[in-house]
Amino acid sequence: MIPYPQIDPVAVAIGPLKVHWYGLMYLAGFAAAWWLALRRSRKPWSPVIKSEVEDLILYCAIGVVVGGRIGYMLFYNFGELASDPLSLFRVWEGGMSFHGGLIGVMLAATLYARKIGTTFPALIDFVAPLVPIGLGLGRLGNFIGQELWGRPTDVPWGMVFPRDPDLLVRHPSQLYQAFLEGLVLFVVLWIYSSKPRPRLAVGGLFVTLYGIFRFAMEFVREPDGHIGFDLFGWMTRGQLLSLPMIAAGVAMMVWSYRTQPLPEGRGQAKGGTQ
Repeated sequence: MIPYPQIDPVAVAIGPLKVHWYGLMYLAGFAAAWWLALRRSRKPWSPVIKSEVEDLILYCAIGVVVGGRIGYMLFYNFGELASDPLSLFRVWEGGMSFHGGLIGVMLAATLYARKIGTTFPALIDFVAPLVPIGLGLGRLGNFIGQELWGRPTDVPWGMVFPRDPDLLVRHPSQLYQAFLEGLVLFVVLWIYSSKPRPRLAVGGLFVTLYGIFRFAMEFVREPDGHIGFDLFGWMTRGQLLSLPMIAAGVAMMVWSYRTQPLPEGRGQAKGGTQ
């Protein structure tokens, strides 16, 4: 067993104002996405130019937060939402869903693509490699906040989370997810997207790999206490939501390679990178 590092979930406290590490991880994720987007905007096939990056990150940030919160309440806490609709707005109580955030980003990308005169597939391919760093940082925030921990285990690197009422040795599944959904997914997508690919191939690869990683990690992650298992006595809500992602991601890549040419950028048409 490895001792859990004693990290205060509150990074900064000024009187009644408390800033949690989880919130700071979100900010760091958006900052990383902005910096990476600036680098990607220099590519000759980029659908986004430098002057459009800040608004793109703003649109996506709104999509992540709004979609993530609505998705959590719909997918994981619908009973409370139905009985108390105002619970949707009590974000300080916690509760965000990746799958809801993904839908929010897709809607935001649709709106922003129309605004700048590009297509949804082109923008999704641009955005997809920017996401994993934020996902990884978010999982680190979960680890520091001692939430979404793993199932009981006897592996040597298991941990006892002080906030766990049962004080069991558990998988530090947040760290597993940070590694797979953050570092591994970022490296694969960044390398894969480093040269032109058919439209929607990069987005399809993101959706496929995230779905596979999330499905696998749910086997060591403790199911939500108020939900438990959804199917067959072993399938969790996260796995159930990930199956359509895997199918959709594979379909996107097949469609992309069968029907789409290599992309042409907008940078030269609009005077180059600004």
